[in-house]
Amino acid sequence: MATPTIPRNADELAEMLADPAKAKDVVATPEDLTNFITEYANKQQGDGTDLNRLVAEETQKQLADFFKANDQDTNQIKRLNLDPQNSRGGRANMLTSHRQGTAHNPAAPGAAIDQLFADGIDYVRNIWHKNTRADAGKLSELRNAASSVSPADGGFLVPEVLRNQLMEIALEMAVVRPLATVVPMDSARVPFPMIDSTTNSGSVFGGMVTYWGEEGAALTDSNPTFGRIELDAKKLTGLSAVPNELLQDSIISFMGLLERLWPQALAFEEDAKFMTGTGVGEPLGFRGAQNDAAIAVPRSTLNEINYADVVKMYARMLPSSLSRAVWTCSPEALPQLLQMALDVGTGGNSVFVVNAAAAHPMTLFGRPLIITEKGGTLGARGDLAFTDLGYYLVGDRQTMTADSSTDYQFGSDKTTFRIIQRVDGRPWLKSAITPQNGGNTLSPFVELKAETS
Repeated sequence: MATPTIPRNADELAEMLADPAKAKDVVATPEDLTNFITEYANKQQGDGTDLNRLVAEETQKQLADFFKANDQDTNQIKRLNLDPQNSRGGRANMLTSHRQGTAHNPAAPGAAIDQLFADGIDYVRNIWHKNTRADAGKLSELRNAASSVSPADGGFLVPEVLRNQLMEIALEMAVVRPLATVVPMDSARVPFPMIDSTTNSGSVFGGMVTYWGEEGAALTDSNPTFGRIELDAKKLTGLSAVPNELLQDSIISFMGLLERLWPQALAFEEDAKFMTGTGVGEPLGFRGAQNDAAIAVPRSTLNEINYADVVKMYARMLPSSLSRAVWTCSPEALPQLLQMALDVGTGGNSVFVVNAAAAHPMTLFGRPLIITEKGGTLGARGDLAFTDLGYYLVGDRQTMTADSSTDYQFGSDKTTFRIIQRVDGRPWLKSAITPQNGGNTLSPFVELKAETS
């Protein structure tokens, strides 16, 4: 078909489609129509258009003003994700949901080697050091790609398709990552803006003042306080020793094991540190005294969880988070919750009405109850927690490296596979917030306090 002229505006498009002679080339085949629509859209708002340029300039200007106001290097702007498709719930465009954060990223380092291997089995077969028929050219590309991202790790870069598959599987087993705010990191350290807010009494968002006044009244000065959080990718290493006979006889079976066990192991360790990590060489957890924004609610009775405790915890949650927060508890705390009762005069009433023949309720005040062995033991801080994980940042470097060696288990005739990913996590809020009415502080991180006596 003849290549149609792409209209410059809506009027030209209407005129073109109204002319059968011109329109026939556009709709000759479904492929021709698809190409025409794509070209027209690009001409209207694609790269290089006035609309695209104006949006980009205004976005960069706003970010530059922010970094300049906070004595930060304006070169950091290029590290932020400006794709509006990655926004969530009206938050800043640099944020992504957990699914977008773990989805295939064509800009990730591993995407450059996606085409080298037919599937995960082909990749593992080639990186296995005892495979004498491995493709030396592919291995060289993998090593070069890995050294450009994290030279100290060594090993072979994992293709983005395989990394994406492993992380998608890990989401099925994870507690924190599916509910957290995931920030893709295109460098080992990424500064992230935050509002240093401690009170909503008199001002909001760290110093933004609102007020009513007469026409022509003098303005009231305000100085919002902005801070920043450093997401610094930490190294999470996984090791798996595999008998060489298994690899020689059935590497396909090993790949099935790898695709299930490695994501489970990574998700398990991520959850553990996202919840209670110290922040030194590992993520900073949202539970415990290391989180300055967390509120520890005193419990009514030593080593018990009472209905009154649950009510007090619910009352300390940020009102805007009540529709998003989830409860987490340890298995030891579950009997206390299921047998919880509300005292009424000299009698009482069960809070959970459980039919022993059916599944027990898994919500408290309508919010999901997640049972996890990473919760605090009964009586310890965090045996019951109420958390809006949207206020927890997970920084994902979106790279993995893998390698194999017999050195670690040489005497057992085993090959040890090593996988390394880089990730960080920390609470987004600096402290609990005093509400506008001056009452008890509120936070998206609420947990039951440990009582020692």
